[in-house]
Amino acid sequence: MTPAGPEDVPAEFVRALRSLRGVPVRPEVVLDEVPGPARIAPFSAALTAEVRTARRSVAAEDLASGRFVVLYDPEGQEAWEGSFRLVTLVRASLEAEVGADPLLAEVAWSWFHDALAAAGVDPHAAGGTVTRVLSQSFGALDRRDEQTELEIRASWTAWDEHLGPHLSAWSTLLCTAAGLPPLPEGVVPLPRR
Repeated sequence: MTPAGPEDVPAEFVRALRSLRGVPVRPEVVLDEVPGPARIAPFSAALTAEVRTARRSVAAEDLASGRFVVLYDPEGQEAWEGSFRLVTLVRASLEAEVGADPLLAEVAWSWFHDALAAAGVDPHAAGGTVTRVLSQSFGALDRRDEQTELEIRASWTAWDEHLGPHLSAWSTLLCTAAGLPPLPEGVVPLPRR
């Protein structure tokens, strides 16, 4: 496959990427643009995010991280049932007792659906996995507490190029996994300067 030049990028994909600009996220969320995967679709873009206890502090803790990928195939893909596919990843460290809860996977998957519903997104052809990893240290590391890492992978098809609500939903999912309380109704995060 030959790389596409700027003149080869479909207008629908450009509009989709523009719809992501200016989507308000909480101040604890730090977004960065990264290259999208090259082999899954003819056109792609990606963002990474970190949810931090403080935005610019060296001592800030990372509470969660993730990736938001936009895939676009003008001809559509049968498995997607459309032209735009969104692929997301969310990782967060949890307290050991929370990680041991047998219902954790179901609860984490409900966070995904709740975040999309709150943003007014209908996740067409949605699928994903919830993984938890429990780490227990031994020997010279036995003083470390048990650690549990949660990973939520999800993908779904967007009906059109208006992807702002999808990014907003993913940001909400990141913050939920990070353990941040929801913003009160009517409160919107201040835009970054």
